[in-house]
Amino acid sequence: MRFDLFTLLPEVFQPYLSSSILQRAASNNLIEVRIHDIRAWTYDKHHITDDAPYGGGGGMVMKPEPVFAAVESVLGVPPSCQVILMTPQGRTFTQKVAQELSNLPHLALLCGRYEGIDERIRRHLVTDEISIGDYVLTGGELPALAIIDAVTRLIPGALGDPDGAQDDSHASGLLEYPHYTRPPVFREWAVPEVLLSGNHAQINRWRREQSLLHTLRRRPDLLASAELSASDRKFLAQVDHEPASSGSE
Repeated sequence: MRFDLFTLLPEVFQPYLSSSILQRAASNNLIEVRIHDIRAWTYDKHHITDDAPYGGGGGMVMKPEPVFAAVESVLGVPPSCQVILMTPQGRTFTQKVAQELSNLPHLALLCGRYEGIDERIRRHLVTDEISIGDYVLTGGELPALAIIDAVTRLIPGALGDPDGAQDDSHASGLLEYPHYTRPPVFREWAVPEVLLSGNHAQINRWRREQSLLHTLRRRPDLLASAELSASDRKFLAQVDHEPASSGSE
């Protein structure tokens, strides 16, 4: 999968892209990330990419000329893939959206800066808008990295465990079950016995029930849209809503 990043801060991406899963995915030719400095498409000696807003007001606005020139010179006219603007006004990024994007062969991510972008970019160049949450950052670079990370995890072969992404929180609509590793006892806190039993049917049942419990106690809103079986619903109906002991969570 190819990602084209359009940004005013190209230097911020490489350290993260060169680490861990993303680096391995790139080395295995599962992803290709191309970073484009929008300033390279300016035509003045100061490489100006922003200007004061018409009508007055605080802040500066990204100019349309260098953004259109950058995207169209790389992706063609019209652009050969979706051009996604990172903006708090966009649709909320969720695991479902990550899955949707992971099915595409090519994405362009446009990182805004300053007070915002010229509206003509939004209306005539951008094809989608995504927000990673109801808060404001100083630019779209961190959201773009979050999207690349979340989408890459869903590409077959990107994770060491072929089923790893399926078990993640939100992948099934529920929060993930708790994890334990060695030692079996740490400061008198023991790993749940079921995980040491070797009985995979019981382990899977325990994990499903813990996932349901975590979701009920921490994000009950997710249960309304989660895919629940009859046994899931029966279990939830029987749950004691008092907090469970730390040993079971």
